[in-house]
Amino acid sequence: MPQHDRFGHPGTLGRLTGVRSSKHSFYPEYRRSNERLTHTVRALDEISQALVRSAEGPRALVEAVVTAAADHLQAQWLLLAISGGQLSGMRPSQLLYHHGTFIDEERELPEAIRPHLAVIRGEPWELGSCSLDGGLVRAPMMLDDEPVGGIVALAGEDVQLADTDLAIIRVLANQAAVALYNSHLFQTATHLRGRTDQLTAEASRQAENLVRRQAELEHVQQQLTAAIQRQVIDEERHRIARELHDSVTQAVLSAGMIVEVCRSELEGLPAPAPDFARRLEPAKELTQQAVAQLRSAIYALHNASDEAPGSLPVLLERLSHVHLPTELEVAVRVEGEAVPLPSAIEHSMLRLTGEALFNTAMHAHADQAEVVLRYAPDRVVLSVADDGTGDPEVLQRDLRSAGHDRGGYHCGLANMRGRAAEMGGTLTFRRAELGGVLVLLDVPLPLARKDSHD
Repeated sequence: MPQHDRFGHPGTLGRLTGVRSSKHSFYPEYRRSNERLTHTVRALDEISQALVRSAEGPRALVEAVVTAAADHLQAQWLLLAISGGQLSGMRPSQLLYHHGTFIDEERELPEAIRPHLAVIRGEPWELGSCSLDGGLVRAPMMLDDEPVGGIVALAGEDVQLADTDLAIIRVLANQAAVALYNSHLFQTATHLRGRTDQLTAEASRQAENLVRRQAELEHVQQQLTAAIQRQVIDEERHRIARELHDSVTQAVLSAGMIVEVCRSELEGLPAPAPDFARRLEPAKELTQQAVAQLRSAIYALHNASDEAPGSLPVLLERLSHVHLPTELEVAVRVEGEAVPLPSAIEHSMLRLTGEALFNTAMHAHADQAEVVLRYAPDRVVLSVADDGTGDPEVLQRDLRSAGHDRGGYHCGLANMRGRAAEMGGTLTFRRAELGGVLVLLDVPLPLARKDSHD
């Protein structure tokens, strides 16, 4: 028994071949069926070539389908239109093949074809019950058993239509619906992939920008922290300078004036008063030196932060030009390739150098001093040498006892020793090649964090 489709028509295979019986006595019918089968296979080959153009987009696919159907029917005109469903929004929504040209604008369709478009748009399921009368071929486009459009064509005048032609158009219409849907999915996926690539690239740019902004923020934060620290240090430095100027300096000046008054009065008295007056002469000089030291310290405290920060070699060079109470000539030399050190370490080295130079200027009676900063692979060595009269053995002994003398002597040496300990280094005194004292600071690398207990 022949099979029937959902519209009550004989099965598609039977309609394609035209064979409705398996008896071999119907040889003439078999020959005609064979010819129709050959024609059908040729038509299906053209249809398959049309349907594989999904990746080229809906427009190219619709044109290929319309061309294949029109060639098979030698159609005077052929209309493919979308009615909605899963193909809603497909463009073009209709395409007419008319005497060798394509028309996709609805307003340009001939009046005789508009009613067929209305049927496809309004009741596409009605296309399944149409006959081949009058050379008109109509077939619905089905997708998941839902009509989503249709094909309507007027076959050529010399074409003898058969059920096979309707079956071919039905196959083409259904396969076109699937191909159009796949093309829509492919184009959507391509668009989404392009959008995804665009968003990924944008996200990468944003991430790079975020990293750059984060680095800038950290740099600004470090600068702000350093500025706050400098401000706090400057305020404390200025406070100390004011205290020194308003109290200590005035007291020393007053003491010097009292010594000078006493000395003048003693010179006018009988012996042995003039001898006592001469003994007060060194006290007068000492008070003058103390005032000079205080003024130098006040000047340094007021002006230490006026210059922009720099590397340790630059800061040492600046330190060599700091106003000192004597005409000490200071030379700075850097050996090896400079490496960046933590700011706290550079600050401690700078202060230790300043203390050593001040001691040289005040106590060593030196004319020249040399500061050498040597960078080695495993250590940083800082030395301050002079040509003065200091004794390194006495200084080394004083260094060991510094901080334990209740009289408050050698505080500068105690500060130098404390800074060296904070850096994890050692501080020693030796005889310099210039003839005076060599202050030697040896700090091993890498630097270790050590807390000061001084």
